[in-house]
Amino acid sequence: MDKHTEHQSLNHKSAKEKDQILNRLKRIEGQVRGIQNMVDNERYCVDILVQISAVQAAMQKVAFHLLEDHAHHCVAGAIESGNGEQAIAELLDVVKKIAKS
Repeated sequence: MDKHTEHQSLNHKSAKEKDQILNRLKRIEGQVRGIQNMVDNERYCVDILVQISAVQAAMQKVAFHLLEDHAHHCVAGAIESGNGEQAIAELLDVVKKIAKS
């Protein structure tokens, strides 16, 4: 069983917020496909690297948005219900992983 199943999922988000995240991810997916085409068409390496950098920045933006939301809803809720230690430890672990990327 996944240790994260006891935590809240994105179900606290409004439909609009969920759609915004999905739309961002779809745009990123399109950017990645564009990079694949650039490689396939043997485009200039620097142009490809610039696009890869743009995708990484877009993914970081999504990650930080989700991280902020997680802290405000999931972690705060866990603290209020007396389960804060585990939620804070999990939050710190994910911050470390995001910081490495």
